[in-house]
Amino acid sequence: MKKLSILGSTGSIGVNTLEIVARHPEKFQVVALAGGKNLPKMEEQIFRFRPDLASVMDEELARHLRQNLSSHPTRILSGMDGLMAAATHPEADMVVSALVGSIGLLPTLAAVKAGKNLALANKEPLVMAGEILVREVRDHGVTLLPVDSEHSAIFQALAGHRKEEIKRIILTASGGPFLKTPLEEMKGVTPEQALKHPQWRMGKKITIDSASLMNKGLEVIEARWLFGVPSSRIEVHIHPQSIVHSMIEYIDGSMIAQLALPDMRGPIGYALSYPQRLDLQLPSLNLFEAGPLSFSPVDEKRFPALGLAYQALEAGGTMPAVLNAANEVAVEAFLQGRLSFLKIPGLIRQTMEQHRPRQQNSLEDILRAHAWAQEEAQQIIHRGKL
Repeated sequence: MKKLSILGSTGSIGVNTLEIVARHPEKFQVVALAGGKNLPKMEEQIFRFRPDLASVMDEELARHLRQNLSSHPTRILSGMDGLMAAATHPEADMVVSALVGSIGLLPTLAAVKAGKNLALANKEPLVMAGEILVREVRDHGVTLLPVDSEHSAIFQALAGHRKEEIKRIILTASGGPFLKTPLEEMKGVTPEQALKHPQWRMGKKITIDSASLMNKGLEVIEARWLFGVPSSRIEVHIHPQSIVHSMIEYIDGSMIAQLALPDMRGPIGYALSYPQRLDLQLPSLNLFEAGPLSFSPVDEKRFPALGLAYQALEAGGTMPAVLNAANEVAVEAFLQGRLSFLKIPGLIRQTMEQHRPRQQNSLEDILRAHAWAQEEAQQIIHRGKL
């Protein structure tokens, strides 16, 4: 019986994780849940899975939850204290880190330092502090298992092979909702349009990142730290069908790809049960019906955000944290109607241009750079010089 703590339990990854847990009660037990603002969903999860601890975004929500569950034994916490408590719960064998954004950095690091194996769906900890996180994983002897479908695909394609034999990693990208939209028409793109992803059903932030291809840029940085491969050997190919989730080419010319229907329950289940596989009762991939599988290079004029991620990775130090912070501000501003979609990369670029990265960076350096970049990006929007 594997005991789980799930950070981000009310989001799409968390909900799918709990669906798998419910299908396999003989294999998994939930000891802690941490969600955001979705109080009805959290109540439902507490009643169904009866964790020892549950946390929500703020204390006001926690008070409501305690009132509604006054006869329930689950401890209710809130905020960062609640996240940290869930991440380090003494009974947890594995922490599923499915938070969205930079808020996941400290709880994810805390889980590793507490000796918890990690199923990582939260990109930002590796983007912001990849070197630190990978070092802590190694020093504490824990297992880090990727949940992103692309990195899970690479992890699976690596099975039985040596990292030293990798020639290149190819991450696939659907291209999002604007792959073929004329650039002139994209000037007036609305959040509603950008949130209509053609293949995946995800939270708002990651869906906007997918539309700009920043999501793939963050995944390039993740792949560098997860697999120890330099950015020069990590490529992104557009694959609209989202059937081939990623590929590895080895030095002998062999290429190994992982294929599946676009369903996050596959990579989640693999991370939860590794090295075994679960019978998830998902539909089989029918290649006869899937139609032709196409691949094409990324149009850098259409998707400049990807190039910015490569630049941040090349600059190193605190620059990836600045990239991430500026992107978080840009996405929020776009969703609020304060920034147009096509200006998202420009805001990120201007913020990066104002930053001189520290190379021998500590966690404190990263957090300072992140806070600085958030403020700088907001000031750039306020000045209106994009």
